[in-house]
Amino acid sequence: MKHPFHLKAVWNGGRNSEGHIDAGGLKTIISIPQEMGGPGTGTNPDEMLLGAASTCYLITLAAMLERSDITPQELTLESEATVDVTNNVFTYERIMHKPRIVLKGDATEAELAKAERLAHMAEQSCMISRAVAGNVLIETQPIVVTVGVNGG
Repeated sequence: MKHPFHLKAVWNGGRNSEGHIDAGGLKTIISIPQEMGGPGTGTNPDEMLLGAASTCYLITLAAMLERSDITPQELTLESEATVDVTNNVFTYERIMHKPRIVLKGDATEAELAKAERLAHMAEQSCMISRAVAGNVLIETQPIVVTVGVNGG
C-alpha cells in the first residue's frame, strides 16, 4: 500500500526572501538560515531534514521498545546536524542522535542491554535514515539509565 504526502509551497522574491509551506500538520514560514546569510525567519531545509530524521528515529525506537515489552519511564532525544559549507557548496554531512531511555529501577541488565541495542537498530530501521543512507552519516549515542521504582 502506498501513502501519498503532499506539500504546497509559495516563495515570494529572491534568495533572501521568505516563503510558506503547508503539508497537512506542518504549516510554517521558510527561509535561508541566518548562519548561511539568509533572513532566518521560520524554519529551513536543514532544520526540517533534522526534524524528519529525529522524529522518524524516535517513533521507530518507541515502536521497537514496545514490541520488545520494554516500557520506558521516559524517552527523550537530542539530535544535532552538521552542514559543511566549502566554496559555496552546502553539504549535509552528519546527524547525531542522542536518545535517553529511562527504565524502572527494577529493570534487568538484559533489558538495559536490549534497550541500548534497540536504540542502535532503530536508526537503521527508520525510513528517513534509509532514505539518506550513503549521503548523510547518521550516528547514535544512546544513554540507558534506571530510576527508582517510585520515580526516585
